[in-house]
Amino acid sequence: MTGAWSVRPEGDGDAQAVHAVNAAAFPTPAEADLVDELRRDPAAWIDGLSYVAEQDGEIIGHALLTRATVGGTPVLALAPCAVVPAQQGTGVGTTVISALLDAARRIGDETVVVLGHADYYPRFGFVPASRFGISAPVTVPDDCFLALPLTAAARVPSGVIAYPAAFGL
Repeated sequence: MTGAWSVRPEGDGDAQAVHAVNAAAFPTPAEADLVDELRRDPAAWIDGLSYVAEQDGEIIGHALLTRATVGGTPVLALAPCAVVPAQQGTGVGTTVISALLDAARRIGDETVVVLGHADYYPRFGFVPASRFGISAPVTVPDDCFLALPLTAAARVPSGVIAYPAAFGL
């Protein structure tokens, strides 16, 4: 338990609540629909790498890691990350992402890539992916396309990231 919420892997029966959190957190349902599409893609979905934050039996936050590749080497893509509007800014997102990254370390993954806010993700250790020779398939600001080696000994690949088809990139 962290503060007033707990964090855990997504469980059976959570898909509808996860969809609702993502739909509430973003201006369109695109991210919520993305999670649903990724869940149906066995090449992208990794059991145990979809985490939720729960408060009083209600899911209030969600973060997801799915399989992508960089130069043909498997990596993880962090997206989306969502917190219901009433709980944004309270630490829910930070807590659920931290737990998710720890889970990825435990299963032996080495690198996570995220396209996100330049002011948010460095708190987890993310740095511009270009430092590792990783590039996006589309033009994005260097400070928004970030990578995180999950251990000091991680072998970070270089090349263009290939996202699951659901991302449409």
